[in-house]
Amino acid sequence: MRTRIVLPFLALVLAACASSPATPPPRPVPAPPPATQPAPPAPATPAPAPAITEAPDAWQSMDLDDDGVPGTSATRAVRDLLAGRQPARTIVVAVIDGGVDTAHVDLRDALWRNPDETPGNGADDDGNGYVDDVYGWNFIGGADGQNVNYESFEVTRLHAKCQNGETLPAGIQCDDVAVKFQERKAQVDQTLAQITQIDAALEFALPVLRQAAGTQELTVENVRAIQSAQQDVQQAKSIYLQLDAAGITPKLIAEAKEEFAAQAEYGLNPSYETRSIVGDNFADGEERVYGNRDVMGPDAAHGTHVAGIIAAARGNNVGMDGIASPNVRIMMVRAVPNGDERDKDVANAIRYAVDNGAQIVNMSFGKSFSPRKELVDAAVKYAEERGVLLIHAAGNDGQDLEVEGNFPTRDYQGGGRAANWIEVGASNWKADSLAGSFSNYGQTKVDVFAPGVNILSTVPGGGFEQKDGTSMAAPVVTGVAALLMAYFPDLDAADVKRILLESSVKYGDRLVAPPGAPAAPVRFGTLSVTGGVVNAYAAVQMALNGR
Repeated sequence: MRTRIVLPFLALVLAACASSPATPPPRPVPAPPPATQPAPPAPATPAPAPAITEAPDAWQSMDLDDDGVPGTSATRAVRDLLAGRQPARTIVVAVIDGGVDTAHVDLRDALWRNPDETPGNGADDDGNGYVDDVYGWNFIGGADGQNVNYESFEVTRLHAKCQNGETLPAGIQCDDVAVKFQERKAQVDQTLAQITQIDAALEFALPVLRQAAGTQELTVENVRAIQSAQQDVQQAKSIYLQLDAAGITPKLIAEAKEEFAAQAEYGLNPSYETRSIVGDNFADGEERVYGNRDVMGPDAAHGTHVAGIIAAARGNNVGMDGIASPNVRIMMVRAVPNGDERDKDVANAIRYAVDNGAQIVNMSFGKSFSPRKELVDAAVKYAEERGVLLIHAAGNDGQDLEVEGNFPTRDYQGGGRAANWIEVGASNWKADSLAGSFSNYGQTKVDVFAPGVNILSTVPGGGFEQKDGTSMAAPVVTGVAALLMAYFPDLDAADVKRILLESSVKYGDRLVAPPGAPAAPVRFGTLSVTGGVVNAYAAVQMALNGR
């Protein structure tokens, strides 16, 4: 499943919106100065840097010393360490996701193009079994051009099997599935009810504020400037500002309402079936060739955002710069619907990426069960044997992966684990909350953290938006990995992983609020293997020094 929309402080905001807003106390009037001779002026000192109150655009590439946010220092690395150097090669990154906008002005020149395939001739020119796979392949589409958009959750599919009396794969119990299904249903229902409450509050507040402000375009500034003794205006103003302080916008609520309504309608529906669209023999785990060439699909928002973090055009004064741009090409492999991906599709997506020359595979998706894990394990081993680096998002449930599952995983059934795999948690731009509040974590399960809160990147239609999630943190690491591979061609996947982890900026002893439910502060070092945040400048330095 792709990154779910993150709604920070939802319960707290709801409580605040439900209560009667208090009129803010009047600002104190300063006392008049004493009637004495003024003191001599103090020696001039530099003014302190202004406090950063919102995420700077593209902070994921910024530097803590230069910019005041704990980004990856990628801009500094390119400017100070790689200036005058020529990359030795262009790196192919496979983005296994929900689709990418192939027409986006900041991405179209960064898309991988199959050199042996003639576009649109209806033939398999390169003989790889996939007809017209010019930009990649779509494993959740049919030969007739139809595509899967919404999909059920894996726990729902397993729950349906239990209800039908079917046998589950070894290691998965119907009792556990039933508990997880009910938990997920309760979570979705509760969240949807909360979103509906906030939506109703906004339906009340926005017209009132537009009338009071005399404009249809509301901003924090013009809402704060509204002065009125009317109770409805004061209440509307309080609602708007409280939501804004929690990072909740009308647009976010509209998107969240649509997303969670779809989860209730499709994700939790045991009768919902999509495989007839694909038309494969789903039971055949060895089947490789099915799907279609439509790498954009019906909803390319998530994949387009992921791709831009890695490869958006550099230096064109549009949006933001991709971390590895311009020495990277994005191979799009569509396997992730709005719902939970299927193991067979994930396995085939990894194999397609490897067979068609990807050096890195970005996987910004995950789910709580993997009933055909043996298929994914075999594909991961296939990638390992061919020296491909796999980078995976840790997930957005605020859970400890030492206890909870998030698949796919580097740990193989029966023992052993993938070596060329990096598991990524999401870090924050705020100094007082370094770990993203939603990020999964795990002292042996998550390798490193990377920027994943308020990440600006490309979205379909030529635009740019900020999004949250470990889905954003994984491509940050992918971008830094591709940057290293482009300039240092002697580095293999194992070298790149080692450099990225060893060079990460260590915050091991820093006390942070743990992700998930409110709890006492913990050391950041307990949340991952390294206790670090990935850093391009330090990684490039290490590579330059031959370490």
